[in-house]
Amino acid sequence: MTITADKHLAHGYADLPGLMSLMTGDEKHGPAATSTLDVLWVLYDRVLRVTPERADDPGRDRFLLSKGHGPMAYYAVLAAKGFLPVGWLPGFGSYDSPLGHHPDRVLVPGAEIGSGSLGHGLPIGVGTALGLRAQGLDDPAVWVLIGDAELDEGSNHEAIAFAGPAGLDRLHTVVVDNASASHARPGGIAARFEAAGWSAVTADGRDHAALYEAFTAPHPGRPHVVVARVEPKNA
Repeated sequence: MTITADKHLAHGYADLPGLMSLMTGDEKHGPAATSTLDVLWVLYDRVLRVTPERADDPGRDRFLLSKGHGPMAYYAVLAAKGFLPVGWLPGFGSYDSPLGHHPDRVLVPGAEIGSGSLGHGLPIGVGTALGLRAQGLDDPAVWVLIGDAELDEGSNHEAIAFAGPAGLDRLHTVVVDNASASHARPGGIAARFEAAGWSAVTADGRDHAALYEAFTAPHPGRPHVVVARVEPKNA
């Protein structure tokens, strides 16, 4: 797909609510989307080394959206950063739109994986980090965004348990914690990762400065997780 529209436009954080409002229709899953908005913006605006022009560069950072249920914020940020045209947003979820209710890596520019079943993103992130290491690509970072409810899935715990002892220090995970997990206890998310040898930081998921500090915290020899706390899902 060739993207030409909107490349001359600069969109900032203040534009994101307006971009999200262009996406109408059923199954928007607004709370699931808005809980990730600030995390996504800080990552794409200040942390990730990837641009529309570098979307296929082997040296790019990889961002894997595992929390793909409610991708409105993801699409808005990708549009704001020029990966896809703003003109695509009103068609969200329609039959002939590339912007489905779960992002499709074949259809959505900038998407690294198809976001489907909960619990699949972190295992893919582990495999991606291992694959980059095997190719001698030590510079690209791998970032995975998951929701706290995904930690109800055993596949994530297998990935957590493997990544720490494997020393996958280019692997980063952001857990958006909106208190929606069925099996959880206060403070348990960071402790679970730390017990497996990860570096862990907990931050306010709406505070951009705190998120940036947490994202860029040094973690030599260890994978890194940021638990981004936001308002409870049912608040």
